[in-house]
Amino acid sequence: MASAQAQSQPPAVPQTGLEARLAIRSGAWTGPTSGIAPGFVQGNLAILPGALASDFMRFCQLNPKPCPLLAVGAPGDWRLPSLASDLDIRTDIVRYRIFRNGELAGEPTDITEHWRDDLVIFALGCSFSFEDALTEGGIELRHVTENCAVSMYRTNIPTTAAGPFHGPLVVSMRPMKPADAIRAIQITTRFPAVHGAPVHIGMPEQIGIKDLSKPDYGAAVTVKDDEIPVFWACGVTPQSVVATVKPEFCITHYPGTMLVTDRKNSEFAIM
Repeated sequence: MASAQAQSQPPAVPQTGLEARLAIRSGAWTGPTSGIAPGFVQGNLAILPGALASDFMRFCQLNPKPCPLLAVGAPGDWRLPSLASDLDIRTDIVRYRIFRNGELAGEPTDITEHWRDDLVIFALGCSFSFEDALTEGGIELRHVTENCAVSMYRTNIPTTAAGPFHGPLVVSMRPMKPADAIRAIQITTRFPAVHGAPVHIGMPEQIGIKDLSKPDYGAAVTVKDDEIPVFWACGVTPQSVVATVKPEFCITHYPGTMLVTDRKNSEFAIM
């Protein structure tokens, strides 16, 4: 009986970036990464063939709100030493998305067999990094409360094109009371390297979102009558761009399951 009870207990929440990566690598952690390794930077992931790397780098530079660059790997290298010493990009994400010619071809938990010598890693800032500051400020994060991935939506806001890369901005949404929304703007403005301040507040139809209960990525969350939706530029934007550009091969993270690094959120805050 004791053994059965032990097996039914949820896994311990990793408290550091290394603990998170080791738990993900071993399969002990299989859920969203929001709320784990508090205080440590999490990143969105885009892995592209070297032939597209310079254009994508330029795309990120032209679109710093949705695509704030944290690190870029060398061709064929599965490490990112500037973000963590013990990091294997092939195994340290809960779930990946593989695209071939713009079409989703799989969602594996390990991409070792898909790795190529010409692939270049791009790690992009993630809004999970500023969520610690929002939580410390006493602001509820509904997707954390409801234990699901944050709601994400394609918008009618265009990104700035670079080479073949173009497409709509993707935003993440967090419902808040108006007073909390004001405080959230003040808090997240301090984190320009991880999306910074919101890009839109209220009236989702103005940015092309018809139904908050039907996100394009992530999960729908409860929006109470006294709350308004607050939208931040989202690092899932490259996945929307991939659907438009249709590169012959590309790997991204599965929405809500990020790369957890050893860098601290405080390093990226403007005090």
